[in-house]
Amino acid sequence: MTTLDTTPAADPTELGIDTDALAALVERAQADINAGIVPSCQIALARDGRVAASVTLGAAAPESRYVIFSSTKPVIASAMWILIGEGAIDVGKRVAEYIPEFGTNGKEVITVEQVMLHTSGFPHAPFLAAQWDDRAARLGRFGAWRCNWEPGTRFEYHPTSAHWVLAELIERASGRDFREYVRAEVLTPLGLTRLQIGVAPADQGDINELVLTGEPTPTEVLQELLGIDAWPVTEVTPEALISFNQPTVRGVGVPGGGGISTAAELALFYQGLLHNPAGIWKGEVLDDAKTVVRNNKKDWLRTPANRTLGLVLAGDDGRSNMRGMGRTVSPQSFGHNGAGGQIAWADPTTGLSFAYLTNGLDQDQIRQSRRTTALASRAAVCVAAG
Repeated sequence: MTTLDTTPAADPTELGIDTDALAALVERAQADINAGIVPSCQIALARDGRVAASVTLGAAAPESRYVIFSSTKPVIASAMWILIGEGAIDVGKRVAEYIPEFGTNGKEVITVEQVMLHTSGFPHAPFLAAQWDDRAARLGRFGAWRCNWEPGTRFEYHPTSAHWVLAELIERASGRDFREYVRAEVLTPLGLTRLQIGVAPADQGDINELVLTGEPTPTEVLQELLGIDAWPVTEVTPEALISFNQPTVRGVGVPGGGGISTAAELALFYQGLLHNPAGIWKGEVLDDAKTVVRNNKKDWLRTPANRTLGLVLAGDDGRSNMRGMGRTVSPQSFGHNGAGGQIAWADPTTGLSFAYLTNGLDQDQIRQSRRTTALASRAAVCVAAG
């Protein structure tokens, strides 16, 4: 295999897809459309470097695109892997060695690895959207940020702050804008043109508008299921998510969550990680990113993070569903989901990759989590036995 194939296979069975299992997957996705929980969605399966199936449901055009939120993070990480392989970035070094402006207020000790693992201690670092596309303002924020806890001592998901640091590291190491670098060095060699980080306003006509749906999970349900009264407070609010309807926000290409894609191209990105068809990454660096857990600290639900340098591994502890990959993937599966119910992963055992994208931001997070488990579990068994 020398390149990915963006054209869906005429017959999914050519790529070993069980059409009955595929139908069950589509039926489950359609159920939320019928119930009015989400207005539209896309499902894609890929295998052997090709799109095996691509389905759009609800009020959306077949070739339309979606905001993929934190499913963007592995795309940024994949650019870091190139620079790591070239020796331009050493994850064991302190960030301040590359970005002196960052080395203030106790952040002098933070390593690149800690930033990539969400153990760096600044998950709540403020950065106003109006400043996102201003590099001078970005560096000013780096200098002002303080740690919420001692770097390296715990795991707390950094929704956007860590990846602004990674974007700056890419720019320092490559001498190029991080968006251009990702496009030229990762996406273009893979043949992916619809997966983008930073979309000019004139090119946003095919992006589905985000819509808030449902109501927040009732307190009594949270108490019964999780023993809490409310979800932890983070920057990932309904207002923040809906702001990605704004052309200027889409144009920035927020490195921690602003990617735009079809489900088909997101699934193909993971085929790229499975097969490295264009030889983009050094084998040992890519293998490390796909297999070596460097952060197994527990999250607020007491689930071990199972994080590599940019990906989440399903693991063999029976908690793969807590990591967004359902209950039926192999332990070696890797991926990274996004806010609002976006799903993206690959299973090296079957060679299957899966993406589910929606513009319906269901505020009932328990229901959203159950949908993710149901869809991912059905997707993983779509490879025909034998």
